[in-house]
Amino acid sequence: MKAFKQVMSWVIPVVIGLLIAFLIRAFVLQPVRVDGPSMLPNLQNNERVITWKQAKIHRGSVVVFDANGVDPQVSQKTYYVKRVIGLPGDTVEAKNGKLYVNGKLVRQSYINKYQRKEGTGNWTLKSISVQNSWLKNSGTTKVPAGEYFVLGDHRSVSNDSRYYGFVPKSKLLGVVHVGFWSGNQTKKSNVNDEWKHYFQAN
Repeated sequence: MKAFKQVMSWVIPVVIGLLIAFLIRAFVLQPVRVDGPSMLPNLQNNERVITWKQAKIHRGSVVVFDANGVDPQVSQKTYYVKRVIGLPGDTVEAKNGKLYVNGKLVRQSYINKYQRKEGTGNWTLKSISVQNSWLKNSGTTKVPAGEYFVLGDHRSVSNDSRYYGFVPKSKLLGVVHVGFWSGNQTKKSNVNDEWKHYFQAN
């Protein structure tokens, strides 16, 4: 009996610890590894970030989502990291590298002028939905209810909503947060805080 109590004295804390870790990972936060160059210069390939599952999603938030069922080229669970450009009900268009959401100019200081102009292009939701043969919402002019329009920061190489359409809320894992371990304060702010000043000031 004494031996049993001794065993349980360390088994129970371990089980409780594992349960807490599981609950945190399932409902609060999850570490994610960035794969590929589509979020350069703000997130590097193989960079480790934290995903907050309960964080509110804003225009300008960087999010993680499961591309399976969103991108037709993906057939298994695959996490993409992109930036939210349009919320449900928004109109989105690009003119000469400038982004407009609901007719308002988006502040894009988180990427350089080349990425804005050469990588972004000229389009509306309607034009890219037809041009890229979206499987859903072809010809739409607004982001549908419960869905989001996302772009990579390095748009000339990013596979994003321009090509496969909107991301349903059910596919979102959470909002990306770059932790204290990142030594570049500008890039960290471009990921963590850009949503706070999304539109260009008049």
